[in-house]
Amino acid sequence: MDVSGKVAVVTGGGSGIGKAIALALAREGAAVAVADIMEASAAAVADEIGRAGGRAVAIACDVSDRASVAAMKRQVNRELGPVSLLVANAGVTMFEELTDMSDDDVDWVIDVSLYGVTHCIQAFLPDMIAAREGHVVATASVAALLAPFVGAHAPYVAAKAGIVGMILSLRPDLAKYGVGASVLCPSAVESSITDSPRYRPASYGGPQQSEVTLPRAADQHDQAVSRPAGEAAQMVLNAIRNDYPVIVTDPTHRKGFEQGYVRYVLDAFDEAARFDAENAV
Repeated sequence: MDVSGKVAVVTGGGSGIGKAIALALAREGAAVAVADIMEASAAAVADEIGRAGGRAVAIACDVSDRASVAAMKRQVNRELGPVSLLVANAGVTMFEELTDMSDDDVDWVIDVSLYGVTHCIQAFLPDMIAAREGHVVATASVAALLAPFVGAHAPYVAAKAGIVGMILSLRPDLAKYGVGASVLCPSAVESSITDSPRYRPASYGGPQQSEVTLPRAADQHDQAVSRPAGEAAQMVLNAIRNDYPVIVTDPTHRKGFEQGYVRYVLDAFDEAARFDAENAV
């Protein structure tokens, strides 16, 4: 899809990958709604787009709250027009072993990182289907593809794996309407996601000041590359233009994916075949 002249929504657009995607879309001629739970961050990005001659609005939105997402949609439609491109990028993280996490911890990670994406897709997708044009990008994580090597953050991986499954399952449903969908699985990219606990709402236990450290995939085959957010944004734009189903930002993780997730699943198919052969009547 050509983004020029289209209206785009980018959640988590106030920093990191979301900010880079919002700026890149604006440079390509899209009008951008920059949505973020931190309104000041969204406003700074929208101002930057405006100073460069683009068209943007800043919207405060808590994607874990359906009512907040619905209000965001109404504001975008009123100020920019119907949305053709959704980048459901907002997510949060808290890397601890599941048994060390409180109910609030788990609910916060899942509600923002998985249900937040779902809420946004539910809000904006019907209009794209009616217009028979549009594209959805949802941000997952390479952690969803390297789960066998990444410990101490099971709820986060579960949320991101759910996004991968949701987008890939949506694609055949959407193709008949001319709507595309891509899932972004970034590796190490310039981001402020480790700051997210500082902005946790009171409904989920309130802010947490402790430092969060991103996990490293434990497979010894990969040498992860930290990529500038602007480069990741260009990869996303390329996927939108070509309707690529999956976007990864670091090719060095291929071997880890093949020797972890892929090997486990293929071994399971082989075991099922062996079972059938041994138990054939």
